[in-house]
Amino acid sequence: MLDDAEIFRRSVADPEAFEEIFERHFDPLLRYCRHRAGHHVGEEVAARTMVIAFERRESYDGRTASARGWLFGIATNLIRHHFRDERVHLAALGRLPVDPAIVDDDDAGRIDAERLRPQLAAAIAGLTPVERDAFLLAVIAQLSYPEIAVALAIPVGTVRSRINRARRKLRERMGEPAAIKDNRTEDV
Repeated sequence: MLDDAEIFRRSVADPEAFEEIFERHFDPLLRYCRHRAGHHVGEEVAARTMVIAFERRESYDGRTASARGWLFGIATNLIRHHFRDERVHLAALGRLPVDPAIVDDDDAGRIDAERLRPQLAAAIAGLTPVERDAFLLAVIAQLSYPEIAVALAIPVGTVRSRINRARRKLRERMGEPAAIKDNRTEDV
C-alpha cells in the first residue's frame, strides 16, 4: 500500500491517482467539518478542502507519510474563514434545545453531553481561537498531536500546551465532565 506522499507525487502526472487520497481521508474529514461548521457548511468545507488539496497536490511536501494533518489544516483554515467569529456560532448552538430524536435512552453519556451542550458550547467559545482549533482537532477529528502540529503548522510542544490550556479552562468552567478528559494515548 502506497503512503499518501507517494500518491501525491503520482497524482501530479496522473490526476486520477488522487482518488485514493479522497477515499482514505474524506469521511473523517467530513465528520470533523460537520461537527465544526454544521451539516451543510461542513459538507461544503470538506469538498472545498479536497479541491484545494487537489489543486495544491504538487506543493505537498511529503515530510509525513500521511496527508491527514495537512488536509485537516486546510479544513480548519476554511472553517476559521467561514466563521470569522466562531463565538457567535457556538453561542447559537448553546441556545438550541435538546433534540429528543437524537437522544438514545440507552446512551447515558450521550444524554449527559446533550444536557451539557449549552454550557460546553459557551465554554468552548471562551477559548482562544488557537486553543479551540487544537482542542477540536483532537476531540472531534481525533488527530494525534503530531497530526495536529502538521494541521496547524506549529510544533508538537505547542499543540500539547494549547490542548492542556484548553482542557484546564474547560474544567474550570464546567467541572470534570468526561468529554474533556483525554482518554487516548498520545501518538508521539
